[in-house]
Amino acid sequence: MGSVRRLVVALAALVAVTIFGTVGYVLLGFSTLEAVYQTVTTVSTVGFREVRPLGTAGQAFTIALIIVGVGTVLYNLGVALEILTEGQLRQHLERRRMDARIAALRGHVIICGYGRVGRAATDFLTSAGHEVVVVDTDADRLGDLPAGVSHLVGDVTEDRVLREAGLEHARAVVVALDNDADTVYATLSARAMRPNVVIVARARTTDSKAKLRLAGATRAVNPQRIGGRRLAVFALQPDVAEFFDVVMHDENVDWRVQQVPVAAGSEVAGRSLGELRIRARTGALLLAVRRSAGDGLEPNPSDALVVPAGAVLIALGTPPELEALAALAR
Repeated sequence: MGSVRRLVVALAALVAVTIFGTVGYVLLGFSTLEAVYQTVTTVSTVGFREVRPLGTAGQAFTIALIIVGVGTVLYNLGVALEILTEGQLRQHLERRRMDARIAALRGHVIICGYGRVGRAATDFLTSAGHEVVVVDTDADRLGDLPAGVSHLVGDVTEDRVLREAGLEHARAVVVALDNDADTVYATLSARAMRPNVVIVARARTTDSKAKLRLAGATRAVNPQRIGGRRLAVFALQPDVAEFFDVVMHDENVDWRVQQVPVAAGSEVAGRSLGELRIRARTGALLLAVRRSAGDGLEPNPSDALVVPAGAVLIALGTPPELEALAALAR
């Protein structure tokens, strides 16, 4: 029997006992109000006084009412206590399971804030098969998460919450809070705790982008500005915009744009693109190269370009083609 049904049955039994007692005392000569009063004081065991003298029949009826009524009241209290402790126990066990699940994650993405931007980031990452941990101060917001998504109620400006979200083993942190001051503080905290983690922070204004970079954000992104630019590109170059939309977001196509890091000692490191013949060997199309973290992207690189260790290759291809390229670069 479910919790709600048990509670309804218990309350119905209490109402039935009250009606039974009232009718019984009315039949013994009490007025309706006197009968209700006598029933309530008897069942509740308060027992201020008898409204009027009880004969033998009245005393026998009162004894029966006490036995039935007190039993019903105790049953109601038991059901209420069971529902209360059952809910608390369930929440405690669910929290323990979630904490254990988060502690076991490696290479996940922490989403700080589950507003409109955080929700969109979560949907994109989970649809692409990435593990995420969503953190928000509002438990009701987190209740809207799809089943199976790891989450945590807390304030990401606190180091403890970032630790509980698995920052030590996270691949990246997306700070999508609604307040720039909190975003800067959360970025500072995450950078201090994990100097090498990728941090992408939401900037609500152009001025806040510079502050977020100073705070340690790897990238500071203004969603409104990006959205406006995309609208403009769709208006002027719809085919170009559709191409980038498809390669980045469409799950129904087999090809993707992906970045591939070049490891020291790999087959790619220290060799020219002409020697490597990436397209012929892997099928992936090389779009651009970033030689080091501080350099800009070099689109359509020439065959003479020598790829150093630590470079990043940007390539277009199917998952098997991109995996073949990644194997060369490992």
